[in-house]
Amino acid sequence: MAAGADLSRGLEPVAVAVAPPGEAPPAFQYSPDSVAGADGEVDPTEVSFPGCSCPSGSCLPPACSCLRHGANYSDSRLRAAQEGSSGPVFECNALCRCGESCQNRLVQRGLQLRLEVFRTERKGWGLRTLQHIAQGSFVCEYAGEVLGFQEACRRVQAQTPQDSNYLIVVREHLHSGGVLETFVDPSQVGNVGRFLNHSCEPNLFMVPVRVDSMVPRLALFAATEIAAGEELSYDYSGRFHNPPSSDREQKPSGEAEGPRKPCYCGSPTCASFLPWDSSLFPTPEPCPGSSP
Repeated sequence: MAAGADLSRGLEPVAVAVAPPGEAPPAFQYSPDSVAGADGEVDPTEVSFPGCSCPSGSCLPPACSCLRHGANYSDSRLRAAQEGSSGPVFECNALCRCGESCQNRLVQRGLQLRLEVFRTERKGWGLRTLQHIAQGSFVCEYAGEVLGFQEACRRVQAQTPQDSNYLIVVREHLHSGGVLETFVDPSQVGNVGRFLNHSCEPNLFMVPVRVDSMVPRLALFAATEIAAGEELSYDYSGRFHNPPSSDREQKPSGEAEGPRKPCYCGSPTCASFLPWDSSLFPTPEPCPGSSP
């Protein structure tokens, strides 16, 4: 890839740089937003939420129906990151009367920061920032194909130990006691978020943000102040910090070590291995629809 080239090929509001010059990661289809997966079970582009009737640019709680859980952002930063609290995040959507300048539209505007995909020493390709990022700022989305459970299982079980696993499972625990699962795989179709590496002491954290429907956008926000040149990372397990390896959940005795991969984050509390989700890997009872 030529120097100064844009990895997103003009699909992002801000160009995505690549280093070193003349090199590029393996080819994939760039998409700034998540798309329906090969199974077609979930369509993240469907608009199913009703819009608010607020006058342009004046969406404020509690008058705005999109902000019934309270204000999400303050000065274009996630309030939960600044106040230490968390809750459901709903942005104004395509059917809302408010304009594009509404303060409750942030993640849907896409990438606004200068980021660079770069080759790391031990972790393959990574992502770093070329500018200072304030705590609570939206950094990027983790976009890819939104899959159903069976297709997610099929893809993970088809991987070899040498393959990189991009597929993420986000589980949200509902007040009713149920669990809402979202499967996103950017291995074939995805955005700059696919280059984020894991860290046991990350500087980003993931928040499901809903805009047009119940299918969330997996938005990554700055957990702290981040200096220009710093690599961006998040905890693949969904926790903000992994506990030390001695406190981590251990695999059952005798279980194959195939899915476990070493962690090279280098943090003092490194858990030694990347987080491992057994629900998508081969078990005595395979995923529905898988071959015997």
